[in-house]
Amino acid sequence: MAAFAATVFAVGAQASAVVGQPAPGFTLTDINGTTHNLADFKGKTVVLEWVNPECPFVVKHYDKSGNIPASQKAATADGVVWLSINSAAAGKQGDFDPAKVSAWSAKTGAAPTAYMRDVDGKVGKLYGAKTTPHIYVITPEGKVAYNGAIDSINSADAADIPKAQNYVGPALAAVKAGAPVATASTQPYGCSVKY
Repeated sequence: MAAFAATVFAVGAQASAVVGQPAPGFTLTDINGTTHNLADFKGKTVVLEWVNPECPFVVKHYDKSGNIPASQKAATADGVVWLSINSAAAGKQGDFDPAKVSAWSAKTGAAPTAYMRDVDGKVGKLYGAKTTPHIYVITPEGKVAYNGAIDSINSADAADIPKAQNYVGPALAAVKAGAPVATASTQPYGCSVKY
């Protein structure tokens, strides 16, 4: 029995989103009470963005620069589904209730297709989400096309954004063109996900 349990744990620990492989399926409910299943978005490009409103790296890309909200607006205007996921456990940093998420979204101009809480961390662990932000791009065929950081400069300083190489925009452009993503995997940076 112990060997079986160890095998199950090992398989669970290795479950993550691998570039070129099918994206792990999941179902989450957004802050408005709407349930979303990843399979419902087959035929559309999907961005999964792990978020924690209190993380200084997220503050850099939202409050201080509007960088991620601008990316969300551009992507969704182009037909992309952008899902923000917060895997903070109950009571941990960034675990905002729906009213607080709505207020934060209004203040920062956040514009994802949906904002979802993953308080038990199941989806975050399924994907191997390590940081906030941590971005995944999924093709219309349901495969992971990109896994990693939003850009190339690991800092909480908004002044670094114009100097950084953005990874998500080019990944979305490649997927739209039916081309391989040139930089398909990078090291995500930010605060650790507060499982």
